[in-house]
Amino acid sequence: MGVLDHVSDLFDCSHSSKHKKRKQLQTVEIKVKMDCEGCERKVKKSVEGMKGVTQVDVERKASKLTVVGYVDPKKVVARVAHRTGKKVELWPYVPYDVVAHPYAPGVYDKKAPAGYVRNAEDPQVSHLARASSTEVRYTTAFSDENPAACSVM
Repeated sequence: MGVLDHVSDLFDCSHSSKHKKRKQLQTVEIKVKMDCEGCERKVKKSVEGMKGVTQVDVERKASKLTVVGYVDPKKVVARVAHRTGKKVELWPYVPYDVVAHPYAPGVYDKKAPAGYVRNAEDPQVSHLARASSTEVRYTTAFSDENPAACSVM
């Protein structure tokens, strides 16, 4: 865009939306409790007619709704909550192998689906940081698995 185009856009009085910013294609994962096929159908229908939605997947056993499209995550959550009357939140879980300490308090969740833990960037968990290289060196110096370990033991 040249300078002349920029200046003409500044003084344009037509208020046209030809440069309207388009939403990004994204995947929105939502946790919503579903007990039966009726709940599943109700949750799915609540977002199917939404503008910008291209695909809707429901996993009843995991209580997970996946919406793909040109949508705003906050609007999708609000619409599902309003249309179904259920408690709705963005998907709070990540695969357990992504987290440094999956069994730390605040991360491990009994209600999480198999293979998932709660995604928590919590300062309480940060004290469980991995051992530094010097700590590892000292702890493995007397290890039975280390062939170069001290033979005093």
